[in-house]
Amino acid sequence: MSKKSSSTSRTPMTPGAAARIQSAEARAGNGQVSSGSFTSRAQRAAANNTAPKKP
Repeated sequence: MSKKSSSTSRTPMTPGAAARIQSAEARAGNGQVSSGSFTSRAQRAAANNTAPKKP
């Protein structure tokens, strides 16, 4: 059986939240963010969660 958290609703990653995560990691990592980090996954998730702009 898989474990589920007590909260069932999930909040999608937003570009603003991903930017805050990236900023914090860059400050902690002397300006560097590694390519396989949680930050890169957060940025990708935020990009996938934003709706494409209609012309």
